[in-house]
Amino acid sequence: MQRHLISAADLTRDDAVLILDTAEEMARVADRPIKKLPTLRGRTVVNLFFEDSTRTRISFEAAEKRLSADVINFTAKGSSVSKGESLKDTAQTLEAMGVDAVVIRHGASGAPYRLATSGWIDAHVINAGDGTHQHPTQALLDAFTMRRRLVGRDAGIGRDLDGRRITIVGDVLHSRVARSNVDLLHTLGAEVTLVAPPTLVPVGVETWPCEVSYDLDAVLPKSDAVMMLRVQRERMNAAFFPTEREYSRRYGLDGDRMARMPEHAIVMHPGPMVRGMEITAEVADSDRCTVVEQVANGVSIRMAVLYLLLGGNEPAVTHTRTEEK
Repeated sequence: MQRHLISAADLTRDDAVLILDTAEEMARVADRPIKKLPTLRGRTVVNLFFEDSTRTRISFEAAEKRLSADVINFTAKGSSVSKGESLKDTAQTLEAMGVDAVVIRHGASGAPYRLATSGWIDAHVINAGDGTHQHPTQALLDAFTMRRRLVGRDAGIGRDLDGRRITIVGDVLHSRVARSNVDLLHTLGAEVTLVAPPTLVPVGVETWPCEVSYDLDAVLPKSDAVMMLRVQRERMNAAFFPTEREYSRRYGLDGDRMARMPEHAIVMHPGPMVRGMEITAEVADSDRCTVVEQVANGVSIRMAVLYLLLGGNEPAVTHTRTEEK
């Protein structure tokens, strides 16, 4: 493993499979009566969130505590950042406290990279989402969910997603989840197709390792997994489509469209879902929808990433069973 996790594009196939396999071991910990490992005892991890988040922050916090790390939660609201403190000053404050890892979410694309390469701090840096750029642990948990559903829990160990066909639908323009998934799924051998209105397709998408389609109905019958994206109105400064009803009619997933998917195919969503717009309640509540699994798998993936960055390279479970001297 590298020292930091900034972008899904930085991971090789072997890196990604190692994280997925380690997460499989971490997932078994959740089945134990006591869901804790002593792996990161004495290590301090800071969750540095400059953007609002519930799902990602709680997921990281749960992962850190299950590995017995000391956790500090830092939110920009109500902190010195709201008074004008810079990222550099915040980083140097954390460095003075002797933190071992920083999980950062920031509204500016590139902020985690800047933190990792600036020399301001000596800690490991994990990107929990930066602007419209990257969200690598989300892509990893999505790939982990796909591998479990499409290949199998035990059968998937050591395997990638070679030949699987993944469709990502919706607001690609503003989505760091879409960018991260395209990078990681390509690395894992999957064939990715983006489906979106022309106004929500990024400039330069032709250089991405994926296909682009504007016809959802044509792509569904050959998809192994369909990932619906939320329309990110908070990042929009113009009208990118006529009405919500029009968007839902052309790019929303309802029961009729789900019926056109192969029987084994799954429906995914990074959350939060806007029911009735990109996905109907019928689809969101069906057995084929993996949204709740993705949340659970997110804790396992983040445990694996923290373990591999901070804990060492030994097999996770055998390493954690040894008692401290």
